[in-house]
Amino acid sequence: MKIQSEESVILFLVVWTMTEITRYSYYTFNLLHHLPYFIKWARYNLFIVLYPLGVIGELMTIYAALPFVRRSGMYSMRLPNKYNVSFDYYYCLIIVMLSYIPLFPQLFFHMLRQRRRVLHGEVIVEKDD
Repeated sequence: MKIQSEESVILFLVVWTMTEITRYSYYTFNLLHHLPYFIKWARYNLFIVLYPLGVIGELMTIYAALPFVRRSGMYSMRLPNKYNVSFDYYYCLIIVMLSYIPLFPQLFFHMLRQRRRVLHGEVIVEKDD
């Protein structure tokens, strides 16, 4: 099974491409001191749809790759070896997938706060624990 032909790869490539085009257009126009409102609006609104879609595409691609990674032992290192360490890429990918659970909401809500600050001029006070 070729993971490259999964529809999820196309999904995250298209989504991340659109995200980067928007982001770097924003940076470029901002550096030129001529930032059209549409570019600013796109930078702080399109992520609401694109970010979750990109994450879904990434997770679906990793999930589709798991059987191949397990079968092939790709990027894994078994004992005994000259370094005396063991690493299993299959379990590493599972940990990466699970890390999206706490990290995605944190990053997404950070972007929502940035959006509110930039588009609506709200001052956001972070609480210190």
